Amino acid sequence: MPNKNFILASGSPRRQQFFKTLGIPFTILVKEVDEIYPTHLKAQEITNFLAQLKADAFTNLNDNDVVITSDTIVWHNKQALGKPKDKNDAFAMLQSLANNTHEVITSVCFKTNSKTEIIYDITSVTFGNLTSEMIQYYITNYNPLDKAGAYGIQEWIGEVGIEKIEGSYTNVVGLPVAKVYEYINKNFL
Repeated sequence: MPNKNFILASGSPRRQQFFKTLGIPFTILVKEVDEIYPTHLKAQEITNFLAQLKADAFTNLNDNDVVITSDTIVWHNKQALGKPKDKNDAFAMLQSLANNTHEVITSVCFKTNSKTEIIYDITSVTFGNLTSEMIQYYITNYNPLDKAGAYGIQEWIGEVGIEKIEGSYTNVVGLPVAKVYEYINKNFL
């Protein structure tokens, strides 16, 4: 490994696990920011803005520091679905996704002393029928409140409810691992 200090600025256990799997040494440092974006932004404009907003919280980087931030949304009916506010919000989100196709968009920002670059990925996800009982079971037995769109594809609801995905599975989990690895390999290794 080159003399790079990769800083993963994410509290997501799923993103942290992906970085462990990649075998790239990293530290975790999260800086709290208000994840508010201009209302005129759409789709990947939102995730690009928020990923950069998180990266901009890091100043005075050392020459070997590489800060990596990320943001994921579910884009459905021309609306961004972030993390639900509560269980009722989660229920409403999942009900709206049933028998529909939506996009999961993740942007990843890489910031060094000399440059800031953003990559993103879009995956199309189609849910089949989700009954009220299925949604309630999922909300009761899993934690949808920390996930964009109120679901984890890797959890029960993904296994029983998703009929089709087009694109990166890991992107739906929260990080387009292949694209991230390709970017790191090309720019830092």
